[in-house]
Amino acid sequence: MDKPENAATNDTHESETENGADVEGNEQASPEGVAEGVTEARAPEDELEALRTEAQKNLEGWQRTLAEFQNYKRRIEREARESYQMATFDVLKNLLPIVDDFERAMNNVPESLRNEAWLEGISLIQRKFIRVLEDYDVTAVDPVGEPFDPNLHQAVGADETTDVESGHVTETLQKGYVSGDRVLRPAMVKVAR
Repeated sequence: MDKPENAATNDTHESETENGADVEGNEQASPEGVAEGVTEARAPEDELEALRTEAQKNLEGWQRTLAEFQNYKRRIEREARESYQMATFDVLKNLLPIVDDFERAMNNVPESLRNEAWLEGISLIQRKFIRVLEDYDVTAVDPVGEPFDPNLHQAVGADETTDVESGHVTETLQKGYVSGDRVLRPAMVKVAR
């Protein structure tokens, strides 16, 4: 049996409806089409979130790099200061024997020469050396009567004396010098047994 013409039209209408188009040729919303529209709407949000995440990573990387640079800068400045101090201390150490020589010379001047003009000039030079040491916060260590401290003193002999308590310094053979907590030269001493 043949289908009536109206039935053929219904078949065409059903096939068009199945393809997602209505009779007039307009697209109909299918469940798949709805999901695609939501995905397309969420894509900019996902892309925005991805960009925010990337921006946060870049910010954290920049902050880390800045912190590393600041630490590097501080370390270089500290090393430069330490290098300057070491060079200064080396120069000051080289001046110490000269200061010692001036002190020995001034302590051994004969009484007959004490009023000579040139001796006054030598004394002025000695005081200038001492002032240079004071300007760099260098102080002399003369530990007679103090307990022996291996960090500040160098024992070069022992005394059999009963006047000084055992383990205490009896005589300073050469003054030591310190600057702050740094020992430029330990004092050479004799220690009571």
